Amino acid sequence: MNQIAKKLNEMIEEKNEYIYDMLSDLGRSIFYPKGILSQSAEAKSKATSRFNATLGIATEEDTPMHFDHIQEKLQDYAPEDIYPYAPPQGKESLRKAWKEKMLRENPSLEGKEFGRPIATNALTHGLSIAGDLFVNPGDHIIVPDKFWGNYNLTFNVRRGGNFSKFTLFDENGKFNVEAFRETVMEQKTSGKAIVILNFPNNPTGYTPHEEEVEGIVSVLKEAADSGINLVVLLDDAYFGLFYEDSVKESIFGRLISLHPRLLPVKIDGATKENYVWGLRVGFITFGVEHKAVQDALEQKTKGLIRGTISSGSHLSQTVILKSLESDDFEREKKEKYALMESRARKVKEVLAQEKYQQSWKVYPFNSGYFMCLELINTDAEKLRVHLLEKYGVGTIAVNDTDLRIAFSSVEERDIEEIFELIHKGVQDLSNR
Repeated sequence: MNQIAKKLNEMIEEKNEYIYDMLSDLGRSIFYPKGILSQSAEAKSKATSRFNATLGIATEEDTPMHFDHIQEKLQDYAPEDIYPYAPPQGKESLRKAWKEKMLRENPSLEGKEFGRPIATNALTHGLSIAGDLFVNPGDHIIVPDKFWGNYNLTFNVRRGGNFSKFTLFDENGKFNVEAFRETVMEQKTSGKAIVILNFPNNPTGYTPHEEEVEGIVSVLKEAADSGINLVVLLDDAYFGLFYEDSVKESIFGRLISLHPRLLPVKIDGATKENYVWGLRVGFITFGVEHKAVQDALEQKTKGLIRGTISSGSHLSQTVILKSLESDDFEREKKEKYALMESRARKVKEVLAQEKYQQSWKVYPFNSGYFMCLELINTDAEKLRVHLLEKYGVGTIAVNDTDLRIAFSSVEERDIEEIFELIHKGVQDLSNR
């Protein structure tokens, strides 16, 4: 094992042996090398450096070399904020701005110590980093029975983890705390589990209420008390889009310092929150209090980034930073929120019609981009294809019974029509 990796492992183990035990084989082996990037950063930071002949970019009169026909399309941004490589951990000013945003929007973070957000190539990359750091083949990944299908590629196919599923909703349409507890406590034999909590949930669009969150936190503490090491991944892709009386912040803050055997990891996507999907900017934040452990996990994360994508898009990070700093940011975000909330309320109004009750049941939803129908006596995949071919309606078949509808991409004026067409599709298949 590389000596730098050994040193990072020692830093972690000295402050929290449980977090060291949580690391995968790759997580223990990975490190950030003292190579070109670190030497270049050192050269750049030295005010006495007369010439900087380190990093592999080209310059012209102390400015990053570039084409004028590109720069003229990007005149609002300085060449220094576009063309050079961004650091593997992201622009420091962006990391600072995102942490400030987290503190504003999550009151439970007040007074808590945690790592600085590390920029990723959007949210999936953050999940992948977490998988590389913590998942060994055979490790248990605890997810609800309604979960985003890409988890399968990230944690099962890539890392060899095994899914342990619990039923998301109880008989009252609430988060099934008891089923969650049973599944988590089943991991006592192995002594380790990776828990994924995704709110607002994809595909159902559900975020739990305060009482349910208290139950979730209680279960995790009970499990940690029983000797289970828990890596809790908070997939906060649709953060902020809370339309009703659910909790209005991430569970991340409540889990920091809850127990030495519990490591919360917050994974964000500026892509979803700020409607810039193609810019591919996200963040991974480690909820650990010890500065030495924060630093060691950051170095390991930088090593994973350096060894895969090297670094994220500098231009995309600059755009996100300037957006966060804009005087128009809060106003425009409220406007888009109101639009999404209005669509969600329209969906509920339409689905309340009695005529639909023989075609489907509606899973609880109160947030996010999506909602989900539980079809009655209709195969979801057959319906999906039929809707597409006969009515030109695109939906997602989650499994045999569940159909996901992204109201985020349907104008409010069209919501009644789309559900009427889905209802017609169910009737078509029933009459065959």
